[in-house]
Parts: sequence; C-alpha cells; structure tokens
Amino acid sequence: MQRAKKIWTLEDIRALRPHTIHEVLDITVLEFDETSIVLTMPITDASRQPYGILHGGVSMVLAESAASLHACWGIDLNELVPVGIEINGSHLNSADSGTVRAVAKVLRKSRSLIVHEVEIMHVESGRLLCVSRVTNFYKAVKRNDGAA
Repeated sequence: MQRAKKIWTLEDIRALRPHTIHEVLDITVLEFDETSIVLTMPITDASRQPYGILHGGVSMVLAESAASLHACWGIDLNELVPVGIEINGSHLNSADSGTVRAVAKVLRKSRSLIVHEVEIMHVESGRLLCVSRVTNFYKAVKRNDGAA
C-alpha cells in the first residue's frame, strides 16, 4: 500500500486510522504537531475488563497508539515505519465510563529510536489514570526491488 510521502498534518495522521484497532476502539486524534499528539477514546464495553472498569491493556493500546502515531511526524512511511519495542505503564486510578485523553510527548529522538512519555487522563474527572513510557524503533521498509 502506497502512503503519503511524509506525515505532517492532522489529516495525514487521521488517514492511517481505517481498518486498525483505532477504528475498533474509536480512538480519535485531536492534535498532532512536532512535539506531541493528543488522542481521545470513549470507555465502552469493548474497552472494559470484567469488573466494569477500563482495561489496563486497553490503556497500553492507547499509550502505544499515541506514541507510535506521533513517531510518524515528518517520516516518509514508504522508507521507515515506527515499531514499538518497549512499553511500560503505571495504572494510577480507574474509570468506568466517560472519555479518556492520551497526551504523548517526546522525551528523546535519535535517527533510529524515539521515546515518548504518555499520560492518560479521565476527561470528566481530570484524574490521571495511567503514565506510560513507549520506545519505538524506526524500521526500514522492505521493498520489492530488494532494497532495505
């Protein structure tokens, strides 16, 4: 699949949503710039654990989604793609309804790696639900012509 040359705009990053977990969980990109990204996601039956609260694994999906999408900033996805190689998270509070907001900010970026800190907040209460750190590796895209 041929994609846009470089990812610079909100429209560019939103174009990556179809047929992904972002679509399934209704994850929406609200803001996207060189230093950060903001996503929202409703808490629904699809994102709850059996006890009725937001599943910690879904929080990790949201954190990795924020970091991995932001890692696309200025990257030619025909040449490189960000792939998650490490994630950790501390679940600090819980929520059973409403909307969560993830904000990912770059801690460090090099030619081959980018590290983000992601905070996930409950929109309605303002409570911090989760803090995560995500590392992505910029992997070369294998081409049909044998390069990379």
